[in-house]
Amino acid sequence: MKYLLLLAAASSFASAQNGKSLYTANCAACHQATGRGIPGAFPPLAGHFPDLLAAGGRAYTVRVVLFGLTGAIQVNGKAFNGAMPGFSQLSDAELAAILNEVSTRWGNTLPATEMPYSPAEIGAARGDTLTPAQVYSARPKGTK
Repeated sequence: MKYLLLLAAASSFASAQNGKSLYTANCAACHQATGRGIPGAFPPLAGHFPDLLAAGGRAYTVRVVLFGLTGAIQVNGKAFNGAMPGFSQLSDAELAAILNEVSTRWGNTLPATEMPYSPAEIGAARGDTLTPAQVYSARPKGTK
C-alpha cells in the first residue's frame, strides 16, 4: 500500500512538472508561449485567469478545458469571437497540470484559499459532457 501511495505521489509530481510542456503542446499555438494570445483571434490568459476564477469559479475553468468554448467574449476590454476546442482526450492529470501552469504564470496567481487543481477534480467534471456552446452560456456575467 505504501508503494502505491508513493507511486501516485510521484506521478502527480511528474504531471505538475510537465504542465509547461503540456501547455506548449496543446495551448500555445493559440494563446502563445507568453500567454498573451493573438489580438482579435485568441484571448490572453496572462493576467486574466484570476478574473475567471473570481467570476465563475474553478468549475467553469475546468469545463472550458474539458469541453471547449465558442462565442463572442470580452477580455480586458477587447473583443474575441472564436472557438476553443475541448481537450477531453487529455488525461485528468494532464489537464490539472495545464490548469496549474496557467493559473500560476504570467502574473496569474491562485488565491491563497485555493488549492492547486487535482486530477480528481477534472475527473469529477467529465460526467457533465457539455458542448462548447453550453460552456459559453455558463460563462460568468461580465466576462462575455
